[in-house]
Amino acid sequence: MKNSYPTNLYVALTHYPVINKNGDVIASAVTNLDLHDMSRAAKTYGVRSFYVVTPLADQQELVERIVDHWVKGVGATYNPKRREALELISLKNSLDEVVDHIRDSGGYTPKTVVTSAKHSPGNISFGRFRQMLNDGDLYLLIFGTAWGLTNDCIADADYILDPVMGNTDYNHLSVRSATAVILDRLFGT
Repeated sequence: MKNSYPTNLYVALTHYPVINKNGDVIASAVTNLDLHDMSRAAKTYGVRSFYVVTPLADQQELVERIVDHWVKGVGATYNPKRREALELISLKNSLDEVVDHIRDSGGYTPKTVVTSAKHSPGNISFGRFRQMLNDGDLYLLIFGTAWGLTNDCIADADYILDPVMGNTDYNHLSVRSATAVILDRLFGT
């Protein structure tokens, strides 16, 4: 029988601080597809909440418009399954706000796990993270947009997850694809 309750995992899609292809720290744009696809993957695998992180007012307005359409507007009745998924979205200005929100609602500070397309010393495997998720602690899995999270963001995390690797040298998945793969590796049967 499948679990019908949320896991102890939260997911954050970070638009700042991330880097561009030149390594500059930027704030990236929100994309409609990321919101839809990542919230649907989060709902499918029982993620407690899906945080969208951006300090940019115009990008926050875009997220609010999209979510409102599917949660309260015409989209809510047109596609109730989409509404269920987008209800997981919580908009925050920063990762610090995300951690504070989880701590305030969950009782304690989550351990942070960042994703990257690059191998780093001390990476944890998907198998190890899957085992850690059984320890009862809260975890925040952080994804970066653009060309990934900044080095400081990665260094501040409690853990760095192994990258998703295919069977070729090409390694540049969209964040929504990487999210689906990672959640399936953690919770799939």
